[in-house]
Amino acid sequence: MNDKAPRYLYLTRHGEASPDESTLTDSGRRQAVLLGGRLRDVPLAAVHHGPLPRAALTAELIAGQLGDVPVRVAEAAGDYVPYVPRREELPVEAADHFLGFLGEIPADERERGATLAKEALERFTGCAEGGEPRHELVVTHNFLIGWLVRAALYAPEWRWLGVNHANAALTVIRYAPGRAPSVMCFNDMEHLPVGLRWTGFPPESRTV
Repeated sequence: MNDKAPRYLYLTRHGEASPDESTLTDSGRRQAVLLGGRLRDVPLAAVHHGPLPRAALTAELIAGQLGDVPVRVAEAAGDYVPYVPRREELPVEAADHFLGFLGEIPADERERGATLAKEALERFTGCAEGGEPRHELVVTHNFLIGWLVRAALYAPEWRWLGVNHANAALTVIRYAPGRAPSVMCFNDMEHLPVGLRWTGFPPESRTV
């Protein structure tokens, strides 16, 4: 039987994307490099990223600051809706807003998202096998970060909605044997200068 050890899951949203989302802006590239610098002393075992160009390029730029860390593409780290709730699951005051957005998601994409969301939980969360602590980075998109954070907090499945993440900010979740998951930091932008913070949020939602 394999021993269990802590897993440290580092999550980031890709850097600021170009208007057509085919690449990163100059600011997005700088965000990625700065995040890589912040993670330089973390003993990362792997960098996982979604298949879309903005996530792949962000992962490449981060890895360029890390040395010999394997970079792996994963469909489960992609951009998808992880769960579509029923109206009765949602707070009354928010139901119309959320369902209006989710109603535009085709049935096949809902099914695919549910499958990938389950895979992401199986692949990226929980304790590490083999008795040695494991540190991994997932470069992904807003929705998956919300999904994994709500799971770590044992929140209802619908609660990935409204959990928003800035470009190239950092979230860290610790999974340790015999303990509940711990969200050690969320949406941390310490590595970004003021002018590069809060991208990915509408102006009225930005704080300091």
